[in-house]
Amino acid sequence: MAQWITAFFAASIPVILLEYYAFQALKTVAKSNYIKWFWLLVTIAVYAYFSYHFFAISGTKEQTNSYQFAAGILLTFLVPKLFVVAILFSEDVLRMAQKLRSKFSSKKTEPLAGRREFLSKMALGIAAIPFVSFLYGIVEGRYNYKVLKYQLTFDDLPEAFNGLTITQISDIHSGSFTNKEKVQYGIDLINKQQSDLILFTGDLVNSKAEEMDDWIDVFKNLKAPLGKYSVLGNHDYGDYTNWETESDKEVNFRAIKDAHSKMGFDLLLNENRFLEKDGEQIAVLGVENWGKGFNKSGDLQQAAQGVKKEDFKILLTHDPSHWEHVVKNDALNYHLTLSGHTHGLQMGIEIPGFFKWSPSQYVYKQWAGLYNNVGRYINVNRGFGYHAFPGRVGIWPEITVIELKKGAQQA
Repeated sequence: MAQWITAFFAASIPVILLEYYAFQALKTVAKSNYIKWFWLLVTIAVYAYFSYHFFAISGTKEQTNSYQFAAGILLTFLVPKLFVVAILFSEDVLRMAQKLRSKFSSKKTEPLAGRREFLSKMALGIAAIPFVSFLYGIVEGRYNYKVLKYQLTFDDLPEAFNGLTITQISDIHSGSFTNKEKVQYGIDLINKQQSDLILFTGDLVNSKAEEMDDWIDVFKNLKAPLGKYSVLGNHDYGDYTNWETESDKEVNFRAIKDAHSKMGFDLLLNENRFLEKDGEQIAVLGVENWGKGFNKSGDLQQAAQGVKKEDFKILLTHDPSHWEHVVKNDALNYHLTLSGHTHGLQMGIEIPGFFKWSPSQYVYKQWAGLYNNVGRYINVNRGFGYHAFPGRVGIWPEITVIELKKGAQQA
C-alpha cells in the first residue's frame, strides 16, 4: 500500500500543474465567478471520487468495476484539459520568444490584443470534442459491437475447406461487464454470422475465475458446427491480483481453464486439433500466452507436434508480439494467426479502409486489424470487452468474420 500511496502523490504533482494551467484558460474566458466556482467544485469532486475508489479497491468484482468507472470519469475530465494546456503552452512559448527577441532588438513587438482570450476560447472548444467522445465511450461505446469481415485467399487451402468461415472474438474481460442485455446482444450478433468455427483468443477474465460465473450461461450459447476453440491470455493467469497463497492462485487458474469447457470451448494449451472434411484436413493450433518481455508460457514447438509444413494452419496466440518476433518467420509456415490483447487501447481515430490511429501503435507493430507478411496473415482483434477504462472511444468492440477461399494468393 505504501508504494501505491507514493505513486499516487508522485502522479499528483503534474496533475495539479495541469489543472492550474487549465483553470487559467477558464478565467480568461469566464466572466462569472459562479462558473469558476462550479469548475473548481466539479474538479475537486472528480478527484475525490477517484481517490476514494483508488484506496478502497480490494479485488472484488464490484469494487473493481467502481474503480474502473471512477478512472473513466477522471480521464473524461483530464484528457480534454491536455488539449487546453497544449494550445496555451504553445502560445506562451511564442510570447516568450517574442519577448526575448524584443529584448535584443530595437524593434519592439507587442502581443496582439485579445489573442489570449481567443486562444482560450478555441482551446476550450476543441477540448469539448474529446470530452463528449469520452462520455459517449463510457455510456454506449463499450457495447458498440462492430462486425468486421475479411476474405483471404490461399493457393494451398484444401478444397474441402474452400469457403470456410471463422468468427474470432478476443478479450472478453467478463469482470468488467455490467449490462447483461448489451452483452447478450453481442452474443446474438456472433451467432447471426453463422460461421463454421468460433475461435477465442484469450483474456476471459480480468483476474479471477468468479468473474465468469454470471456469464457462462450466456457464452455457452455460441454455436459453430465445426467447433469452438480457445486459448489463454495474460490476464487469465491471475498475475494481476495479490493472492494469500500460491495454492489459491493455482485453484483460480484451474477454475478459469474449467470455465472454457463449461462454455463449450476446447481450450488449447500448447496443443493442436485437426479438422477433417471430405478426406482433407486443416490444423488449428493454440499456444498459451507469449508476450514480448513477459509471461512466455506459449510453446509453439510443442503446439505443433504432429503438424507438417504442408498442412494448412490456423494459430491462436493471444499477444500479437508473438507473431512479430517468432511466428511470422517460423519455417513451419503459419498461414493465419489470430491474436488480440491490445484492445487498440480502446481509444483512437478510425475511418475504415482509409485511416486508423491509436497510441497502441507506438507499443505494438500489429495493434488492430489484418496484416500480411509474404502471404502469412495475422488478424489482431480489438476485443469483445473492455478493461481499465470502462468505455471505448473510436476503437469499437469487435467481432471478426474471416472467410477462407482457395485461389491465387497475394504475397
